[in-house]
Amino acid sequence: MKNKKVAIIGAGITGLTSAFYLKKAGIPFRIFEKSDRIGGVMQTKTDGTFLYETGPNSGVISHAEMADLFSDLKGKCTLEIADDASGKRLIWKGKSWHALPSGLFSAITTPLFSLSDKFRVLGEPFRKKGNNPLEDLASLVKRRLGNSFLDYAIDPFILGIYAGNPAYIVPKYALPKLYNLEQNYGSFIGGAIKKARIPKTEDDLKANRKIFSAKGGLKNLIAALAEEIGSEHIQLNTSIQIVDSAFTVRINDKNEHFSDVIYTGITPNISDLMPFIDTKHFEPLEKLHYAKVVEASIGFKNWQGIKLDAFGGLVPFKEDKNILGVLFMSSLFKNRAPESGALFTVFSGGIRKAYLAELPENELKTIIGNDFKEMMGLKTFTPDLFELNYYKHAIAQYGADSEARLAAIEHIEKEFKGLYLAGSMRDGVGIADRVKQGKNIAKQIAN
Repeated sequence: MKNKKVAIIGAGITGLTSAFYLKKAGIPFRIFEKSDRIGGVMQTKTDGTFLYETGPNSGVISHAEMADLFSDLKGKCTLEIADDASGKRLIWKGKSWHALPSGLFSAITTPLFSLSDKFRVLGEPFRKKGNNPLEDLASLVKRRLGNSFLDYAIDPFILGIYAGNPAYIVPKYALPKLYNLEQNYGSFIGGAIKKARIPKTEDDLKANRKIFSAKGGLKNLIAALAEEIGSEHIQLNTSIQIVDSAFTVRINDKNEHFSDVIYTGITPNISDLMPFIDTKHFEPLEKLHYAKVVEASIGFKNWQGIKLDAFGGLVPFKEDKNILGVLFMSSLFKNRAPESGALFTVFSGGIRKAYLAELPENELKTIIGNDFKEMMGLKTFTPDLFELNYYKHAIAQYGADSEARLAAIEHIEKEFKGLYLAGSMRDGVGIADRVKQGKNIAKQIAN
């Protein structure tokens, strides 16, 4: 432990979480960030009227580590659980929104699924399980549930998480819990019933899958972590290169030695950062696909559209619209908009319509406005807030190529002990995934 000194590359949520738990373990570290701010894409803004996120808008408490982090911050940041409306999810079909079924009666009566697929679901527990670990999600869902469930449940779900294509996404890597239901229990429905009967551990109870933010915005989670870490351990506007296998790090133009290195960034050109490693080992990482996404923050001081009693709405690709979905942010969290107003986040682009995320702002505002006006019951699109943020590498895509990428990561980390390749290249793309990953890496180093 005396010889430990850790370099953390990237001051996003993964790097900050790693640093937070390294400090608690008494291990020296430094964070190096190439930009002029911490938090990565997790940023909160206000114009005095609206409080809005310009990156991730919320998270899911899918791991106990996420709940633990708020507890460990000891009141420096307050967990905010979304309003009960978050349990209702809308799907666009035809010319209106429909609630995603939440029970047997609504599943039978919904217009989202075909009659034949509704009957087909009854046989799902009795279908043979798949034997191809690299089967894509579209094939899996069609095989077990039918085309309409793919088009109007799973496809919008994947757009909401990955902005991706179910025909590319591989459940073994992107949705391991779903994949394991079939593999371990032979059925989605039967597996879910059997798992529900298993006594829950303390960690299971913490991972309650509730939608969350931080009171006052996710910036307060970042600020609380930074305060605990200490600004003296964070270096911004910094150029970094790991020059040798002894972890000599060139920081701007000076060299410094570290015992461990945690890399938390994206994978394009990662080989340039570590020239001592044969570039062939990085090829599977540098081939990782990312969805291009543009995020629109839209606010109205006086809302006159549809009733906002849901988490938001997702738009299936089959509907051929120009937006992926709309989140009703002011219905989920307090003090995001005036009492009579409303705040929304709209996403556009994604894997199958990446060109939309490259359009100029004035053109994209018109395109988004036309869809928004139709879907949200407005006569005109005259928002009081409209801000676009473009992300070229928004969301990593977990397809069949994940097998080679994860094998490459394992090989590199085995060959170069003390090097940790982290971030969304592995272990999931949600906020809770990043927190769990960061905490676990800190544990590995401490042990």
